[in-house]
Amino acid sequence: HVYGPKGIKEAITLLLKLGDSWTNYPLLFHELTSKEQELIFEDDKISVTTIPLDHRVYTNGYLFREKLGKRKLNVTAAEKYGIDKAYYNNIKNGKNITLDDGTIVSNSELTFDPPEPKSYAFCSDTVYDESLAEKIKNVDILYHESTFLETETDLAVKTKHATAKQAAMVAKNANVKTLVLGHYSTRYKSIALFKEEASTIFPNVVLADDGKTFDF
Repeated sequence: HVYGPKGIKEAITLLLKLGDSWTNYPLLFHELTSKEQELIFEDDKISVTTIPLDHRVYTNGYLFREKLGKRKLNVTAAEKYGIDKAYYNNIKNGKNITLDDGTIVSNSELTFDPPEPKSYAFCSDTVYDESLAEKIKNVDILYHESTFLETETDLAVKTKHATAKQAAMVAKNANVKTLVLGHYSTRYKSIALFKEEASTIFPNVVLADDGKTFDF
């Protein structure tokens, strides 16, 4: 399943055709046109929602939200009560267990809380937009483009890109945990300048770079 702006099907199929190649699995294209947030994918583990952005061409970011997982089985507790393994799945699904003598064992005694669901907002090419913060409120990780520094704010407005400071303002107003900057203009001598500027507004800033990975 490939999600993208109108025309993405034509672009990808043309490249495959010119390369005389194809996939050995079906390609299903979903061409997006809405300027409002919309749910584009959901299963029992995650949801993906578009984040309409303001750029020179139609552009979406994406908001990924994990769902609360099943409770984790406390095997030691289950064995202490002599509970048969056949009931383990029911326990993980949140059910209490009734023992042979009629005693009800609370699910909280038999399980551990699942990990806190994580959330990630990916905001690629976009001009600074104050309303963006409400759409990504309280996410764990925000990637926000920072093409320019504040010294080139006029250029950012003209090209519909954002500055590092503006990205930090979005992060602060959205109450995110970590801001990841990227999409830097090569006019600057060091990408460290972007973190330096953003950190004056928002404390927890990291810099994306080629091949770099993060463990949050």
